[in-house]
Amino acid sequence: MAHYGGYNQDYPQSPSSPGPNAPLQGGHNVYYQQTPTPGHEAGGHPYTPPYGNSSAHLAGENASGAALAPGQNYGAGASAPSSRAAAHFERNKKGTSKWIKIGIPVLLLVIAAAVVAGVLVSRNKNKNSDNTTSSSSGSNGSNGSSSGANPSAGTPTGSGSSAGDGRFFSGVDAFFNPIYPKDDNPTLFAAPSFSSSGSSTDAAWGKDSFTPASPSVTGVRPDRPRIIAPKYKWDQLDDLITKDPYLKAVDAQIMKNATAYKALPRVKYNYDGDSGILDVSREKKMRIKAYAYAYRRTGSTEWLDAAWKELDHAMGTAADSDWGPECPPPDLWYSTHFLDTAEMTAAFAIAYDWMYDGWSDTQRGRIRDAIVNHGLAFFFDGKSNWWKKDSTTGNWNCVCNGGITMGALAIAGDDTSDIVERVLSETITNAVSTCVMAPTSDGTWRESPNYWYFGTTGHAELTSAMMTATGSDHGLLNTNTNLQKTGLFHVYVTGMTSLFNYADHGPNKFSTTANSMLFYGSAFNQPLYTLFQRDRFDATEPWTMFWYDPAVRGAWWNGLALDHYFNDPSTQWVSMRSSWTDNAGTFLAFKSSGLHKYQTHGDLDCGDFVFDAMGERWFGELGSGDYLAPGYFAAGEPANSTRWTYYRKRTEGQNTIVLGEANQNVDNAQPTVKFESTGEKQGSNPTLTLDPGSTAYVVTDMSTAYDGGATVKRGVRLFNGRKQVLIQDEIDSAGQSILWRAHTNATVDPSGTTATPQGASFTAPKLHTTDQENPGVTVLMIALEAGQHTIQVLFAPEWSDGSKFDAPPSVPLDNWTLDSH
Repeated sequence: MAHYGGYNQDYPQSPSSPGPNAPLQGGHNVYYQQTPTPGHEAGGHPYTPPYGNSSAHLAGENASGAALAPGQNYGAGASAPSSRAAAHFERNKKGTSKWIKIGIPVLLLVIAAAVVAGVLVSRNKNKNSDNTTSSSSGSNGSNGSSSGANPSAGTPTGSGSSAGDGRFFSGVDAFFNPIYPKDDNPTLFAAPSFSSSGSSTDAAWGKDSFTPASPSVTGVRPDRPRIIAPKYKWDQLDDLITKDPYLKAVDAQIMKNATAYKALPRVKYNYDGDSGILDVSREKKMRIKAYAYAYRRTGSTEWLDAAWKELDHAMGTAADSDWGPECPPPDLWYSTHFLDTAEMTAAFAIAYDWMYDGWSDTQRGRIRDAIVNHGLAFFFDGKSNWWKKDSTTGNWNCVCNGGITMGALAIAGDDTSDIVERVLSETITNAVSTCVMAPTSDGTWRESPNYWYFGTTGHAELTSAMMTATGSDHGLLNTNTNLQKTGLFHVYVTGMTSLFNYADHGPNKFSTTANSMLFYGSAFNQPLYTLFQRDRFDATEPWTMFWYDPAVRGAWWNGLALDHYFNDPSTQWVSMRSSWTDNAGTFLAFKSSGLHKYQTHGDLDCGDFVFDAMGERWFGELGSGDYLAPGYFAAGEPANSTRWTYYRKRTEGQNTIVLGEANQNVDNAQPTVKFESTGEKQGSNPTLTLDPGSTAYVVTDMSTAYDGGATVKRGVRLFNGRKQVLIQDEIDSAGQSILWRAHTNATVDPSGTTATPQGASFTAPKLHTTDQENPGVTVLMIALEAGQHTIQVLFAPEWSDGSKFDAPPSVPLDNWTLDSH
């Protein structure tokens, strides 16, 4: 049995990376080994199979009643359809689909004629399926049941009460998202805050006595540990664990994880082409963090032995070493891909600092020499350090500066050369000018929602290490005030099932988590961040024990607006939802922005969207392509980049409009956006009741993203009490053919045909691409000939409360208002 994230559950023993052929992403994109080893447990996070690995397939039979009734009228001015199509997205082959029989009506307003297509969507609930990430069976690669996915600390003692570990949720859903109680508790679910009561029974960190009058980057504290978890916190930890049920639960889980890791063979050397040994470095870091924590908690030498097994291997000196020829000494940690070097240096730094008093002089010397010779020395190698450029505002700069800084701080005062001073005089200055600039003006992480994890982990580790070791953040926190907003970006980009995971999702995470939220919660006085992350499956790891502030109180959702427009033109996007605490509600996220400045991780995706409802992701993202494919990463992301020839990166692979079968124009895209919301905020009550007029919408003119003088506008809207979604496109294609495309894992059963004088068609083919496979993915597609067209697509779930709504009126996008639908 493996134990992760505070949950006591059987997880798959051989979790795998999405690899080059992973389909739609619908979980949290937390992946582990590229080549799973039998019996090998992943750590840090529970494994969530890719979104596209559901058992979705083309249904072999038509759904009765799927087609619209003849002559049914949708939209002002639309006459009876000249022809119609029906498609069935199947959720459950047995029983009644939760999508109304006319399903997702698709209105194609073609000049004077209307083409109506009805769509039903559903998921396959076959519990014996090997891959049912998006299935409501909740298998997540385990036994097809979500019954085991409960917090190890227990469930709430009553309605609205907190769980035994201080958290409010009673379990987790199929995507490892917390399930909250239905009943209100205004006292317990108060607005987020940090308590200042000072009661003797309250759990709270004491003051640090190390307060240098003039902190310097090389002036380290005299006691150990000094990195992230200084001695004064270790001295208080036993008392806090006794007083705080959350810390008690996390402590127990970390010890279980450490025990599970120790029973495994050491991390196997694996060279992954241009990606080097990054997985090896991060998995070793993950294990060593757990071993070092366990050693300081128990004093047992078994944890020294477990850590040494990993360290000795990474120094290439193990008796049965398999360290490969791609990493010859002294470049054992593959500086060509400097992330590998930095993460391994961080792992060695933790072992050196946290286990300092347990090592023999010989062992300590060997670890120190390895940090210098295989880590710090390569920081000055110009061939490997392109990431120091001011333009590298992303995870590379944060992770590389962070790992190298941790290594230097760990051995400061022990190393007799000047390399520590040389490193620290450069890493902090470079990070302040580059790493901290990764969030845009609205807090969005420039690269992608998943690269937020890597970048903020690197930044939080770097900043925390400097604060604890030297007494100052040296400008890492406040140089870019937008950094304070990036936690809000993470909150809003999290949907009902998964992230709005546009662009690349990155490599395996291992030691990378969202625990930067705990650090930022305290650093920026944002209790919302702390409370949000406290409930997440990846919170249970050693950093939590020192970044979590036990003085936090309240419910993270109390006072939080349902919608948010992130308005920086280079990354602008919108998040809209029906609730923060009902995972079966609706989530609609939409992106229309510039197509540059994503650190070579972006897609050609103006007009892209994802949609969650009833605990499923109905339209999602394909995620990363093959990182080892030729030309996948191109500096500056030029229009002629080979990257834009790969399906998952080009416009055709997004949920948007394609004109003339061509990509969007990466150089010219400057879409404009109008956003409005009725502005609801959730209060203390986890059960949110919305007025029927509650709505939010966004309208974008994304014409600049297309060539040939075309005009393309798109509007997306949550309406009818946020229970339905309308997507409307107004297009003058300037002589180019038109494709409306959206990707789904749902079972799709096309029935009937669609034809108009303009040659429109409605199809739902399985996705087959030449560069890499996308198993289980279907494209819902509308094809139109060149001309002026309006396309309206209505997503109409059949809710369990029997809600029925009239079809929306047909309103030009320029006339959309809060009251127009």
